[in-house]
Amino acid sequence: MKAELVKTFRFDAAHALPNVPHGHKCASPHGHSYRVDIHVVGDVDPHAGWVMDFGQIKAIVGPLIDQLDHCNLNDVPGLANSTSELLAAWLWERIRPRLPQLSAITVHESESAKCIYRGQ
Repeated sequence: MKAELVKTFRFDAAHALPNVPHGHKCASPHGHSYRVDIHVVGDVDPHAGWVMDFGQIKAIVGPLIDQLDHCNLNDVPGLANSTSELLAAWLWERIRPRLPQLSAITVHESESAKCIYRGQ
């Protein structure tokens, strides 16, 4: 039996998008209350009854979220242009080597705007 787990993390950060057209509102510094969903797919262990312990996901992802919380994302190496798409890819590159069951990362920059990245 296969199952998908989703572990949610939250952080607040500021940024500006340097590559948007002149006059675009996102060119100015602003902030978001981000929500990041980490999706993991795998076989349910018949003995344990789970794909993996949610604590394992937290141990891998938590330090990255702590690095991003209450900072200017533009100052984080690799995130000078911190769109939701590039933020999801940045997280993927750091999480996937330690969490091979990772199947998707969803970055919500607001209640109505999100990016789902599957590592392609």
